[in-house]
Amino acid sequence: MVGSEESRLVVIRGNSASGKSSVAAGIRDRFGRGLALVGQDNLRRVVLRERDRPGASNIGLISTVASYALNAGYHVVIEGILYADRYGQMLEALVREHRGVSRCYYLNVPYAETLVRHATKPDAEYLAHVTERELSEWFREHDLLPDGVESVIGAESSLKETVDYIMRDTGLDQLPERDL
Repeated sequence: MVGSEESRLVVIRGNSASGKSSVAAGIRDRFGRGLALVGQDNLRRVVLRERDRPGASNIGLISTVASYALNAGYHVVIEGILYADRYGQMLEALVREHRGVSRCYYLNVPYAETLVRHATKPDAEYLAHVTERELSEWFREHDLLPDGVESVIGAESSLKETVDYIMRDTGLDQLPERDL
């Protein structure tokens, strides 16, 4: 078992450019100290410099970092594309083993909208390396975890509305910042 009855585990999944990182950052900004962000891209691309493939090392690392933070008294937000067939088993185990409130969200943004959102990213180097071809290859429509464990949030939900909803749904809006 990981975490405590008071801890929150939030999983935010979706296709590239669906707003996952922005939502996770918004939750952290709103909550304050005591909330750990566990970003798939950071652990996979920066820490391990690993390709996203079945059985890759980042899957276990995401679980380890999230578990460690929960056990250290942090609330945790895991965010990333986190394909269901590659990461689903690990995410389901984390949710099952977490003592506190766990919620999973899937940002359901159509492919055409991901192209629009991707074009607004401020990192020119990233935009040069990640083209429409990559976005098309990565896109999986309705890549939901089994058993209906995720709340689906559509593209019509603004960033503020999505952050507000997740804060309320998880109860983070009722909890004090933690000075850990």
